[in-house]
Amino acid sequence: MATRLFDTHAHLTLGALAEDVPGVLERARAHGVFRVITVGTDVADSRRAVELASACDGVSATVGIHPHEASKVESAGLDELGELARHPRIVAMGEMGLDYYYDHSDRVSQRRVFAAQLELAQPLELPLVIHCREAVADAVALLCDHGFDGRRVVFHCFTGTADEARQLADHGWQMSFTGIVTFRKSTELQAVAREYPADRLMLETDAPYLSPEPVRSVRPNEPSHLPHTARFLARLRDEPLERLASQTTRNAEVFFGIPEDEASLS
Repeated sequence: MATRLFDTHAHLTLGALAEDVPGVLERARAHGVFRVITVGTDVADSRRAVELASACDGVSATVGIHPHEASKVESAGLDELGELARHPRIVAMGEMGLDYYYDHSDRVSQRRVFAAQLELAQPLELPLVIHCREAVADAVALLCDHGFDGRRVVFHCFTGTADEARQLADHGWQMSFTGIVTFRKSTELQAVAREYPADRLMLETDAPYLSPEPVRSVRPNEPSHLPHTARFLARLRDEPLERLASQTTRNAEVFFGIPEDEASLS
């Protein structure tokens, strides 16, 4: 049986990917990736993500404001984001969160905009896609303060510590892994990926970023490269690729509320 993979986090609206969406999706399908989520990073990008998902079978979208963009956000943008979140092709809100590594936006603005998006998401009962770098304590506190303990939350591109991973697991949250897990020096992350509960595990490319080994030098990254990460993770967890693919795909379908028989990439 052919391996079927689900790329739960890509940015098909950016750069070279946006210029060749049909080719990107065709290459993905040829490599066993049958579903992709394109993720919004600000209001304009979220609007483009909705348009793209509306035009392409097998593509769903999220809407959100990345912490890097937080200092630019005004109330009108948040209002539009709330409207976009009600579109039928939207399967989650995000990516949202906190980034204390780069601090491209000041931390007060990051926390304000993250909290505002949590308030928008709360009544919609949409899952959340979280960006978090060196800010786990604050991110967890805000999520819990807004009632997301035990609800559908995924920390995308997780690169934290084993202790932080245990915190997320204790709250019942998901974790998704990018090509970073394949890098030779990612030993701590590999230890986390080896042990994280199988029913809370997902795969992503974060394309056009983070190409995995052995195509790490290839730019842009794209969904067709997801099998490299899947094969590495299967070996790491000492399980057949087919089982890992089936588990992570099912996890993603349940998490995002996408029926198994919904149209896939074509």
